[in-house]
Amino acid sequence: MDEEARAGRRGEVWTGSWVAERLGVELTGDEGLTDLLGLALRRNPKRAHLLVSNVLGKHVPQSPSVVYGHGFALGGRVRELLGAEEAGTALVLGYAETATGLGHSVADGLGTAPCLHSTRRPVAGVARAGGFEESHSHATSHLLLPEDPALLAGSGPLVLVDDEFSTGNTVLNTIRALHERYPRKRYVVVALVDMRSPADTGRLGDFAREIGARVDLVTSASGTVRLPADVLAAGQRLVARHEPAMPGTRDGAADPAGPAARPVPRIDLRWPPGLPDGGRHGFTPAHRARLENALPAMAARIAGALPHGARRILVLGCEELMYAPLRLACELERTVSAEVRYSTTTRSPVLAVDDPGYAIRTRLVFPAHDDPADGPGERYAYNVAGAGFDTVVAVVDSAADTPALHAPDGLLAQLAAHVPHVRLAVVPSYVPAPPHAPERPAMLPEPLRGPAFSSYAPDEVGWLLQDLSDVTLEAPTEEREEAIQSGGAHYAESLPVEYQPSEQYQELFHAALRESAARLAQAVGTVTEIVLAERSPRPVLVSLARAGTPVGILMRRWARFRHGLDLPHYAVSIVRGRGIDANALRWLADRHDPADVVFVDGWTGKGAITRELAAALRDFEISDGITGFSPEIAVLADPGSCVRTYGTREDFLIPSACLNSTVSGLISRTVLRADLVGPHDFHGAKFYRELAGADLSVAFLDAVSARFTEVADTVATRAGELLGADREPTWAGWAAVERISEEYGIPDVNLVKPGVGETTRVLLRRVPWKILARAGAGSDLDHVRLLADQRGVPVEEVAGLPYTCVGLIHPQYTRGATGADGKAVTA
Repeated sequence: MDEEARAGRRGEVWTGSWVAERLGVELTGDEGLTDLLGLALRRNPKRAHLLVSNVLGKHVPQSPSVVYGHGFALGGRVRELLGAEEAGTALVLGYAETATGLGHSVADGLGTAPCLHSTRRPVAGVARAGGFEESHSHATSHLLLPEDPALLAGSGPLVLVDDEFSTGNTVLNTIRALHERYPRKRYVVVALVDMRSPADTGRLGDFAREIGARVDLVTSASGTVRLPADVLAAGQRLVARHEPAMPGTRDGAADPAGPAARPVPRIDLRWPPGLPDGGRHGFTPAHRARLENALPAMAARIAGALPHGARRILVLGCEELMYAPLRLACELERTVSAEVRYSTTTRSPVLAVDDPGYAIRTRLVFPAHDDPADGPGERYAYNVAGAGFDTVVAVVDSAADTPALHAPDGLLAQLAAHVPHVRLAVVPSYVPAPPHAPERPAMLPEPLRGPAFSSYAPDEVGWLLQDLSDVTLEAPTEEREEAIQSGGAHYAESLPVEYQPSEQYQELFHAALRESAARLAQAVGTVTEIVLAERSPRPVLVSLARAGTPVGILMRRWARFRHGLDLPHYAVSIVRGRGIDANALRWLADRHDPADVVFVDGWTGKGAITRELAAALRDFEISDGITGFSPEIAVLADPGSCVRTYGTREDFLIPSACLNSTVSGLISRTVLRADLVGPHDFHGAKFYRELAGADLSVAFLDAVSARFTEVADTVATRAGELLGADREPTWAGWAAVERISEEYGIPDVNLVKPGVGETTRVLLRRVPWKILARAGAGSDLDHVRLLADQRGVPVEEVAGLPYTCVGLIHPQYTRGATGADGKAVTA
């Protein structure tokens, strides 16, 4: 940045002169008003100019203590105006998106006031308690979504906080809408600046008399913007003339081959469980106290994640998420010696002009990444590029931590293209529990452990399951298949008869294990290193029973072998079509930070469980209000390209897929049946103690663990490569399954089981129709061919198959079904 630009950043050149000179706009008012405000132009058919606050923390990076201090001081003035008694009954309402952080800061200055802010993000399961329109805005609808509707029904003063008070229309619309439903005697309007024209000055008093309430105004400064008659048209022409000339490096997509292609390291904040991320649903003084207690440790974690020698740091919030990043930035400013600045992204489209007399010097453009109600569109970060930052810490809530955030043209890539170091911190999105949520049990049981339940050592895994070993649940495979496909039963309501492998098949297992142990060890080490680097330094491993359980144990062993970590490890049930065990999630949330939980599975097929977990966690957040669980699964192998965290994407034989319980601690697959699993029970499973003589569970683990030392160097190299690579899921597996389903006349994609692991399961548990094998596939398919031969299932070689093999279950398992060739099919 040149000397002229640096002078502009320090305020030595007024950042409104460029607009004022070209449009004839005049800004007059209190002494120091121009220190608070600059001017810019925006793409808005209702208003050409934009008053750019230098102390709001939205468009202009500013010292976080300065931003927070202005709001806090305004809150102190409101407290003096109201007096202690009335201040103790006040509610603060901030406006989305620009004044959410300001509203919080005013509430902090008041001392005892809860804070609520309007939102433009609908939240499933949360009833709307009110709303209003912002007439001059590019995005008008505001929603009020308090967790407790009584928050708005109080009789104390309502303090309405916005960044500027211009025409007064927004405030009048708000008070009119709320006063009809929740009348009260007093309102206080708070803004950084009062910019009403003389014609608008009297409207607030007239309106107060009309509704019979007192309305006060508290601002830091006041003034007036004098606009020429043709300013709107002239402003639009000026925008049209300058916008095409904006430098591409300031307003274009990042180069995917450059720094933007690198994954952004995450900072584990360890946000307090259950603490709201802001005032979207209400933020009470008790919430504020919890945040105050947690801030020093969270700021220390941010400081510890900064690159060595960082001197100029920007903490960047995300649209409505202003308060949490602001408080983190304030604490970081007290923690480190480096210069810390704070600002947030916005949905407001503003022209950028690289001139010291203009308030918006640069802009970054990126797609919306929080599933906005108004659909996809552009979002912006202003005055970040070219501002001399060596590190940006982006702080988003978990609802905004989406693939679009990490995309080649997303916010993180745009930042990485202009700033040497980028870090990501995710705050769990708070979702209130619905008013009639089921009552939670007072106490959930402790996890089951071996040797009483499973053949694994007690410290290897805790099973968040109930023991159904004494219940007869097995049914013949053909009987189960007919019941499942006819809709008469769900697959999780019964168990297949455990396959007893022949001597020949067992030898295939041992041969496969000898050949693949080192390959498995490398994949285990790689996925564990990625988890430790990106997800949490001390993760809580939670395997999806049961295929994920051996993998979770091996990851735990690697963490101990390589890093001396003794990681907690549990196994939970997830059922396709029914979701994950909610009671298990509640147990985990009671004892661990959900942000530390890493779900583990063996492999991906077409990604059905990946989708199931994501949907189940969304439902759980709505039903329980517990946030922080990440839906991202860590797997040993990801041939379907469904996840980001994996050891390999090759489709090869994982020997644990060759067997059922005898390689999974003698535990059955999980069971979910209404007469056995009550609303306060864990899902169930059986412990096949009688199969102890054939148990290979520990032998499998030991064979893989024994190869850790020899693959350690390879793992370090491979993990480093993957950490620096683009690992975003392509869902190629799902697309392949859809093609196969259409080609073979199978209308239900759930009957197409791709990959070696899933094909093996088909042969062991279901009634397969045929097996598709990739032409030229080698020893990885020896066990598949043997099982297919034993069951009389044809194996069809297919050129160009994206998986090593695919198992097909034919619909319907009823009379009269036909195959793709039109011939009758029988089981």
